[in-house]
Amino acid sequence: MSKQQHEKGWKDLALAAVSPKASTEFLTGDWKTFMPVNDVEKCVGCLICVMLCPEGAARGCSEQGKVVFDLNFCKGCGICANECPAKALTMRMPEKDEEGV
Repeated sequence: MSKQQHEKGWKDLALAAVSPKASTEFLTGDWKTFMPVNDVEKCVGCLICVMLCPEGAARGCSEQGKVVFDLNFCKGCGICANECPAKALTMRMPEKDEEGV
């Protein structure tokens, strides 16, 4: 690839285009309006949110025994918060300094 050509990101692809790259190489978290917030005091570590996350943005953290979210991939759908049996997850609008996350 020459220096004048740049590698296309997901925003550069045509509608309904097929990408030659894996979806993990495209940071698509900027689609979200809301972001999950985990109250670690309430979290029971059941990992239901991890199993149901359609983007794989929710991940179990073995060090803490809790769940962490990769906001670079989270679409803000809210499935995790809706299905959390402990009601440890809430959805909120990102603060101005968190929008680039």
